[in-house]
Amino acid sequence: MRHHGARITRIEPGRVHIVLPARPEVTQQHGYFHAGATTAVADSAGGYAAYTLFPENTEVLTVEYKINLLAPATGDHVEAVGTVLKAGRTLSVCQLEVFAVQADGARKLVANGQQTLIRVNGPER
Repeated sequence: MRHHGARITRIEPGRVHIVLPARPEVTQQHGYFHAGATTAVADSAGGYAAYTLFPENTEVLTVEYKINLLAPATGDHVEAVGTVLKAGRTLSVCQLEVFAVQADGARKLVANGQQTLIRVNGPER
């Protein structure tokens, strides 16, 4: 996320928000946010949301995700929101939403999806 310039702006149990500011490195030829950048922050938001509910010494990996791109993303930044729908012992399912946010605060849903994550043991320390 550091490479994209994204940052976590809100963390609560089962929910994480990540903001990605507009800049040339994350846009495509028409000036819209690139789908790869928006889906990367959505994937991370869901992953961290699930991770907030995991026990210590475990980690998270994405098993799969599906995103519907609903509208071109333009604006000051995009905000990805990951929300846990089902937290299981091994697999968790998250809802993914991406909003395009204008400088005046106006928001528009530009992508929506779902993700499955797996809990794995963390590295031995």
